[in-house]
Amino acid sequence: MKLVDMHCDTIYELQRDGEGQSLFHNHLCVDVERMRQAETMVQFFACFVDAKEWEEERREAHGGSVQGEGDAARPPVNGGMRISEGTWERAYARVLEMQRRLETEQGDGLKQVFSYQDILENQRKNVISAVATVEEGGVLNGNIERVDELYQKGIRLITLTWNYENCLAYPNSRDERIMRSGLKPFGRSVLQRMNELGMIVDVSHLSDGGFWDCIKYSQAPIVASHSNCRALCSHPRNLTDEMLRALAEKGGVAGLNFYPAFLKEERGREGIALRDIARHARHMIDVAGEDIVAIGTDFDGFEKEDAPGYISHVGEMESVWDAFAAENITPRQIDKIQSKNALRVMQGVWHGGNKRKK
Repeated sequence: MKLVDMHCDTIYELQRDGEGQSLFHNHLCVDVERMRQAETMVQFFACFVDAKEWEEERREAHGGSVQGEGDAARPPVNGGMRISEGTWERAYARVLEMQRRLETEQGDGLKQVFSYQDILENQRKNVISAVATVEEGGVLNGNIERVDELYQKGIRLITLTWNYENCLAYPNSRDERIMRSGLKPFGRSVLQRMNELGMIVDVSHLSDGGFWDCIKYSQAPIVASHSNCRALCSHPRNLTDEMLRALAEKGGVAGLNFYPAFLKEERGREGIALRDIARHARHMIDVAGEDIVAIGTDFDGFEKEDAPGYISHVGEMESVWDAFAAENITPRQIDKIQSKNALRVMQGVWHGGNKRKK
């Protein structure tokens, strides 16, 4: 068992359109059968919500009016859609539904973990460890007690933002004003509480200003669970060399994201290839050292790329390791990327023995 993948959206896809399918067998990119092929040790499952979809439904039902909803009636600074409190409540309920699904579907071969010790116990039994995460901190909706509630339910990582402004912070953006914006006061309170509990702070999707606030204020290593190198692909979701170095100095990791748009800007006739993933791994090592690189595939979070020489599901991960070797990434470095770097962060942040209260 050698793979730790810090991000996939499989639970979201199963909840949205997965009738008759499960984590053990499905038509998506991640299931137990193919995780076995990849020798997966730990798979992070994101309880992801796109609140904008529900906000649009709500506004259509009210004829587009948002009057009488206080803060929700004012336009957000980034010109996007401000999400109402009612929609965030609906999103929080959906997160809990996805968490329950993960808990219900575990069985022989896949078991949810709540501590680093649980991972070691599963490894001894040849069982894949499942980690529940939340991708969209806006579901907290200004309620700090929800951090504790999510922790008690087994959530061990929160991605502070997705693509919208929320109660914690601002998202990545091509608007420089938004990219400079940092954590909100509530976001700093959440960061502190996550540190106290032993939850991993995830800065993927966050604005640059929010990233630097997390570097400044977090008392524990932080991660960018599924982000690549901005020097190789200038998408704002990626990290600059300066950010990669700061993340490494903080003891954190960046999970290589397999979404083609974050790997290569102009694909043209050449398309996307495994070597593009390897190029980002090589660059991370060159600018920030071999301890920063991890895997955060983002499987089931984007449409499968129909490209020869690319990867279509987790069962094909061996081809990624071959691409790394072709990029002169050493066996020791590949071992760290596969699992050791991510495991180091989990062991450190999770305080070694925290369990969910029964």
